[in-house]
Amino acid sequence: MNLEKDNDRAQAFSRRAFVIGAGQMGVLLLLGGRLAWLQTVEGNRYKTLAENNRINLKMMAPARGQIVDRFGVPLAINNQNFRVLVVPEQTDDLEQSLRALQKHINIDEKRIQKVLKLAKQSPSYTPIEVADQLDWKQVSTVEVNIPDLPGTSIDMGELRHYPFGDATAHVIGYVGTASKADQETEKDPLLTLPNFQVGKSGIEKTMDSYLRGQAGSSEVEVNVVGREVRELHNMKSREGARVVLSIDAELQRFAQQRLESEKSASAIVMDVHTGEVYALASYPAFDPNYFIGGISHDRYEELRSDITLPLSNKAIAGQYPPGSTFKMVTALAALDAGVVSEGTYAFCPGHYDFGNGRFHCWKKGGHGSVNVVTALQESCDTYFYKLSTEVGIKRIAAMAKRLGLGDTFELELKEQRSGLVPDEAWKRKKYDQPWHPGETIIASIGQGYMLATPLQLAVMTARIVNGGKAVNPWLVGHIGDKIVSRGVWEDIGLNPKHVELVMRGMNNVVNAQRGTAHASRITEPGMEMGGKTGTAQVKRITKQERAAGVKNQDLAWQFRHHALFVGYAPVSNPRYACSVVVEHGVGGSTAAAPVAKDLLLMVQQRDPAAKKMVMQVPLTKGAKNHV
Repeated sequence: MNLEKDNDRAQAFSRRAFVIGAGQMGVLLLLGGRLAWLQTVEGNRYKTLAENNRINLKMMAPARGQIVDRFGVPLAINNQNFRVLVVPEQTDDLEQSLRALQKHINIDEKRIQKVLKLAKQSPSYTPIEVADQLDWKQVSTVEVNIPDLPGTSIDMGELRHYPFGDATAHVIGYVGTASKADQETEKDPLLTLPNFQVGKSGIEKTMDSYLRGQAGSSEVEVNVVGREVRELHNMKSREGARVVLSIDAELQRFAQQRLESEKSASAIVMDVHTGEVYALASYPAFDPNYFIGGISHDRYEELRSDITLPLSNKAIAGQYPPGSTFKMVTALAALDAGVVSEGTYAFCPGHYDFGNGRFHCWKKGGHGSVNVVTALQESCDTYFYKLSTEVGIKRIAAMAKRLGLGDTFELELKEQRSGLVPDEAWKRKKYDQPWHPGETIIASIGQGYMLATPLQLAVMTARIVNGGKAVNPWLVGHIGDKIVSRGVWEDIGLNPKHVELVMRGMNNVVNAQRGTAHASRITEPGMEMGGKTGTAQVKRITKQERAAGVKNQDLAWQFRHHALFVGYAPVSNPRYACSVVVEHGVGGSTAAAPVAKDLLLMVQQRDPAAKKMVMQVPLTKGAKNHV
């Protein structure tokens, strides 16, 4: 009896266990089926949802550092710029998304095709700029329609702006979108950001690594339609350094406007003791704001094909025969060699005969008896012709190099050219030919192979009037809160008595009745200037043309003489040096000297302010150029 009851209980338990087990198995099968359904049938849908509901890590572009003049006047600033970005990998069909966006804001077909092209060339996760400089109404329209515009977002960036336009174009330069070559060269992730701007010329280029700043990052949670839900973490970007220049913005603007009276010209004003460059102007120029966002092909071609070369910084890259501005070099070389003294006179009949050749003075009737001072004052060619045959090209070239000709300087502009100081070794290497004495005669008045830039002529003048210190020009005074320090300028070994003679001649050029630039003298007491005129031959007038009465100003513009002037002020205590070159201006006394007068007068009138640089740069003994 008990055995039967036990069997019944065992069978009842087995049935319950079977039912429970079957139920569990059914639930497992149901769950497995559902899982299989989700994985196979609904898998793509949920994968898309998972992809769209995620944490986005965004790189935050830093603000580009400002560039300001010596008083803090902005020369390069940033303006607010709203723009539309699209991330290709976040769209099912990029072109379809762009077409949808086109319904809300104006996007031309050319821009759409450019975005599609960029998308093929860039990683799919890289945002691409579709439109910029949106107004608030356009921003609002896009934001409202974001759910219907996959991969699209509004970004607030910055647009570079140059308040002084063409007046500072050749100094400040401009920025442009980082190219693929830039990205490959620098490997900086910042450069992959949409339309990230880097320096392309001028200070913008040479100081780019300081102006660029450091990227920040932001972790943002976005919902299924791509709308930002919340920011989880933020690391702020670091703004680029503020760069303070030695430039005086108002003097720079004035210099540029003053040159507008000429077809093509350049001018430099610098401190003869510190090397600070107050103005560096090249005319004609261009408006760098046209380059922001990409200049049009037609406008660029117009600039590139202009015979006056507005894209070229002629103040540092223009190379010209220095003409009679070189006579101070020849005079100092002769004085240094002991060939001449103040009491050495020579007679100028209007020409100099050497061998079978005759070399003409600019004054047909000659200057009569002159010494080194009056020869400079009246720019007598014959006197320097005679000196050169006694001094020789080797000594003349050596003195030229001591004064900065044939050299480039540590100026923060990379377009500098070195000019040319020829000598026997150079000609042998260049042409495999010997140097001829007649070439020394021509070189002594800054003609022949001799070439100099306006910057070199300003430095030459500064080194003479500061007593023979090897001053170097510079533009950048501070980067952020750090001083760009420079060492004490070396002495180039000029005899003070020789310098005094040459400077007396330069003073007389302007302030003596028979000086070649007397008409351009400064009459304000204590602000008088000294200097030297120069006229550099471009095309020689033939005997036939001369007989027919043809003058240089009658030639086509590009064949006329260059006009030059180098000057300093004040005469009593030199502080400023200036050089002016007017391309094909015919005469240094008529075209270049009046410009120099106006510049040297203005810089002295602004002198009390000029001493108060935002962050004055000291000259520290033994220091090297560094930041």
